[in-house]
Amino acid sequence: MTTSDPVLEVEDLSVEFRTPKGVVRAVNEISYQVGTGETLAILGESGSGKSVSVQAVMGILDSPPGYVTGGRVLFEGRDLLTASAEEQRAVRGPGISMIFQDALSALNPVFTVGHQIAEMFRAHRGTSRKEAREAAIELLDRVHIPAARRRAGSFPHQFSGGMRQRVMIAMALALDPKVLIADEPTTALDVTVQAQIMELLQELQRDTGMGLLLITHDLGVVNEVADRVVVMYAGRVVETGTVDEVFTDPTHPYTEGLMASVPAVEAKGTRLRPIVGTPPDLARIPPGCAFHPRCPRRVLENAPPGKDCDDDVPLLLPVGAPGRASACHYREEVLHA
Repeated sequence: MTTSDPVLEVEDLSVEFRTPKGVVRAVNEISYQVGTGETLAILGESGSGKSVSVQAVMGILDSPPGYVTGGRVLFEGRDLLTASAEEQRAVRGPGISMIFQDALSALNPVFTVGHQIAEMFRAHRGTSRKEAREAAIELLDRVHIPAARRRAGSFPHQFSGGMRQRVMIAMALALDPKVLIADEPTTALDVTVQAQIMELLQELQRDTGMGLLLITHDLGVVNEVADRVVVMYAGRVVETGTVDEVFTDPTHPYTEGLMASVPAVEAKGTRLRPIVGTPPDLARIPPGCAFHPRCPRRVLENAPPGKDCDDDVPLLLPVGAPGRASACHYREEVLHA
């Protein structure tokens, strides 16, 4: 849980991609905070803007075609979006670090893993080659790589998927970051290895007190490790709250649909209730509520003023307990359904 003021604050962040076929509005005015020792999960289907948003936070968005068009990213009160390239590089690593989805693609295939981790210390702290190598070996041992001293001389392709992910975690933790962004850290790993990786992240978080920003579409992982949740749809935040609040009593029909699509042991033999339709094209987001073409609760006729689902964009407004918010015209009705 949060133990102090927010370390990372994202305020009204917007990102678009300018393509020959038009402008893709990938992230639309999203806001969230991460505090010391807290785990915040950003949840949503593929294409909802989760990964793009954290790439913008890290300052690694490919530009062109991607552009940050609005908002602020505050790290310890300093806006990274207006900082110089040198100031941003100084924050990456000791301030904010990131674990990427595909460790094999993220790691350099022509250098040993020990060399790649050691370079973090040499580049940021100016340590000697020998000291950096010893620090790299210590990190590999810390993330439970067997025979760490010997394996430091191995190349990425000589590790299994789970071990490569541990190497990525070691690199991300090399400079003791205050915020760690984990972008789908268990993708393509089997269930047992997934559990080991998440357990490792929690263990390291307890040891260091870092804030953890977890990007995922795995509801089971979120339920196990997160303190708070941000649910995204079509580039917008549609619901926020604690894990218990959001999972037990969702206030947005999209979140309600996500929860209903999860298999439950007590519902053995019954059919799952999928969300009908597909996510919208971000270059042609529907007017009004972006979810309304798929929403079983939409009101299109005789709606109260300002609450027409296919015309009026719902604002993210407080609902229920303090700290909760939902971007649904009928959030109170959903909550008390």
